[in-house]
Amino acid sequence: MRSIEFRRLGVVGYGEGIRRMDELAGARAEGLVPDTVLLLEHTPVITLGRSAKPGHVLASPEELGLRGIELHEAGRGGDVTYHGPGQVVAYPVFDLKPDRCDVRRYVSGLEEVMIRTVAAYGIAAARVRGRPGVWVGERRKIGAVGVRITRWITTHGLALNVSHAPVEEGFSLIVPCGLPDAEVTSIEAQAAAIPDVSTVLDELQGAFREVFG
Repeated sequence: MRSIEFRRLGVVGYGEGIRRMDELAGARAEGLVPDTVLLLEHTPVITLGRSAKPGHVLASPEELGLRGIELHEAGRGGDVTYHGPGQVVAYPVFDLKPDRCDVRRYVSGLEEVMIRTVAAYGIAAARVRGRPGVWVGERRKIGAVGVRITRWITTHGLALNVSHAPVEEGFSLIVPCGLPDAEVTSIEAQAAAIPDVSTVLDELQGAFREVFG
């Protein structure tokens, strides 16, 4: 039975969020803290994963600056993505050694957490073969996964779209996850209601406990 601690950080800049994640990962590697999930929203930022191609950012650095959107390289897997208010981000800092270092199972678990979370709003999301993340139908992506694992300690994690307009605007500046035919959707768009972020975080915590606890 995995004991999981949750920390809600509110809205934080990307650099600050990553700094706190890395500090926590160091403490977890030394056995000073339990498995912990950081829950937050980022200020507007486009991040480039290890597979990102420059052409997948459609806006110039000048345009991004005018819009108040930062651009950062991220030490995670995956391509390019957007984070901002209206999207909840979870950074699980777990020790995978008790799970026999099963990375595929861990990534599948993150997807399952999002599938269960949106199901609470009546949304039928699923995995799509060959396309990482969580989808509504074949083309509408509602949640993304990008992880890094160092000495079997996990960092980075998942991002789930909650509110539609601000998230859609941010994703319009990139080729999401490097997939030209991918569309972006959200809990708000699929449930025809504006969900409260704190309530979504409650559902997300419950799903983490069900899947990983």
